[in-house]
Amino acid sequence: MKFIVGIDLGTTNSVVSYVDAENEEAAIELLEIPQLTASAAVENRPSLPSFLYLPPESEVSAGAFDLPWSRGRDYAVGAYAQKRGAEVPDRVISSAKSWLSHRGVDRTSPILPWQSAEDITQLSPVEVASRYLAHVRDAWDASHPDDPLAAQEVLLTVPASFDEVARELTLRAAREAELPEVTLLEEPQAAFYAWIAAQGDAWREAVAVGDRILVCDIGGGTTDLSLIAVGERDGSLELERVAVGDHILLGGDNMDLALAYSVRQQLESKGTKLDTWQFRGLTQSCRDAKEKLLAGDDAAATVPVAIAGRGSKLIGGTVRFDVARKDVEKSMVEGFFPVVDFDDALAQQQRTGLQELGLPYAADPAITRHIAHFLRKQAEHPGEASRPTAVLFNGGVTAADLLRDRVRQVIGSWNPQDTAPISALAGADPHNAVARGAAYYGLARRGRGVRIRGGTARSFYVGIETAMPAVPGMRPPIKALCVVPQGLEEGSDVELPAHELGLAVGQPVEFRFLSSSTRRDDAVGTVLESWGDDEIEELAPMSTTLSWSGHEGSTVPIHLEARVNELGVLELWCVSRDDEQRWKLELNVRAEAGS
Repeated sequence: MKFIVGIDLGTTNSVVSYVDAENEEAAIELLEIPQLTASAAVENRPSLPSFLYLPPESEVSAGAFDLPWSRGRDYAVGAYAQKRGAEVPDRVISSAKSWLSHRGVDRTSPILPWQSAEDITQLSPVEVASRYLAHVRDAWDASHPDDPLAAQEVLLTVPASFDEVARELTLRAAREAELPEVTLLEEPQAAFYAWIAAQGDAWREAVAVGDRILVCDIGGGTTDLSLIAVGERDGSLELERVAVGDHILLGGDNMDLALAYSVRQQLESKGTKLDTWQFRGLTQSCRDAKEKLLAGDDAAATVPVAIAGRGSKLIGGTVRFDVARKDVEKSMVEGFFPVVDFDDALAQQQRTGLQELGLPYAADPAITRHIAHFLRKQAEHPGEASRPTAVLFNGGVTAADLLRDRVRQVIGSWNPQDTAPISALAGADPHNAVARGAAYYGLARRGRGVRIRGGTARSFYVGIETAMPAVPGMRPPIKALCVVPQGLEEGSDVELPAHELGLAVGQPVEFRFLSSSTRRDDAVGTVLESWGDDEIEELAPMSTTLSWSGHEGSTVPIHLEARVNELGVLELWCVSRDDEQRWKLELNVRAEAGS
């Protein structure tokens, strides 16, 4: 494997970095990705917008969607697909990554574009992700014909909060893109690795033993939070990921929508009404306007947006409106980063009885309140502020200075007696850090960089059905047996209690697994009879039939043995009383490869 390749498969943009592993002097570089920028026009761009356009047959003219490596293509991904999203939003797929993590839908079924017309082809979230990765593979192979991507060391990043099903579906998308061997890495850790790479040896001067660093990753569709602690071992600084947050569907997409509603209200006050189709196009236009207006001190005071006309009453067929920077700043800061107290609970909205199915967006748009909620869960004592000593920002949203300053201000207010300011670790590009950090992690695995310790990000449990009399309409409750404690290093054997359990063989059964990111003190063998909704979540069950000749339909006594192998897979063995028969169940518990 000559190259180490890091792929940030983002909700809004995908970025690819690489480094020549055979050259110790080689720097980490970004891959220029050829893509359609207009019909029949191909350009190289440093990122691939995560959009997929499904044109009507009338638009698929000869060569309109061709790429250097593909002829006769009837779809487009990247910049042109993103542009078409503002013009024909019902034919463009976006936020596929969020759908990939949505437990309420069949993520392997063709459901995207969501609720599209019957004449529009639909794809599954897995297939959409696979097409993005296939585009990356083809772009790489075109520029490195002697070193195809499938033969390189590929690190693919996922949110730290992705559950095991979403991670497995990500791996499936990679396999369908003919990338059979990829390693998953948590995005917040990748961002931190990028910071280390940018600092070089100076990173040790920027942190100290006892520091707790909040990685605040706010991307297009999600907010991802992690805590990294700085410790000491054998006289040297050591980094350990000590906590990860929940999967929060809250990010730049929400901000685009909020800005679109604001523009629509202003248009309606002037007598211009937009229909649903136009509003979806407006939302896409507001995404571009927001990024331009928050680009920094040199950003323009206003940016024009255009909405395609519908009907004869619109002069020129197009609605035009100037979006002001001050309006965007007010909407973003006060709407999504308000000043909140540390003890403020997440807002709960009154739900309507009948709801439209869709992505399970966070009910509370205040990111600062979500940060407080995350830190409260990590505090050693109830009500105690677990304030970090520094923040590492990542994601396109955090590129704006005023948003980073607000987050630091709010976190600092939670410990007013502590006069030390909350510092921001600087030096990593929030747009490209995840991809660069993934490549750096590949070097670290080869002994050429700093590693972050962490082990498993969660505790894992297997459900044990309670023995109780039958009750009509009630399924027997389960107890949760801890089989993997949080922080267990990969390659470790797990010593489970020797008490016997019953295993149903020769008939369809369901194995139930659970996980927790907050119960850090549960040891192997801990049995829980009850737990709070915010303590433990149930994973997708595993349905199977375990056979044993001569024992079909019976329950046999067994004990459990377990091991987490080097690939991050829990091997849970069900062993019969006389060790005559053994059955193996496997669960991927890896949140971050090699950690």
